[in-house]
Amino acid sequence: MQTEHRTFHVQGHVQGVFYRQSTRTEARRLGLAGTVRNNPDGSVTVEAEGLPEALHALESWCRQGPPAAQVASVEVQSGPVQGYREFEVIPSK
Repeated sequence: MQTEHRTFHVQGHVQGVFYRQSTRTEARRLGLAGTVRNNPDGSVTVEAEGLPEALHALESWCRQGPPAAQVASVEVQSGPVQGYREFEVIPSK
């Protein structure tokens, strides 16, 4: 199986509820690499790379998120592999 890239744009009540840290934990558990960051509009963007089955599992997880999150929608896009080596939280500015 080949490594693939997905971008998940998550909207709803997803900031201030440990969404980024929980996403990092889940992505690492699934063997994925990439990043997660907050956006100025209150959404969260997840960039993830790995095997298709693991990306699908992360997508399912993102649709629910951690217990305090209230996910309204998740938009998914495929893209070119960036070559991430691990999964990291990008700090808010």
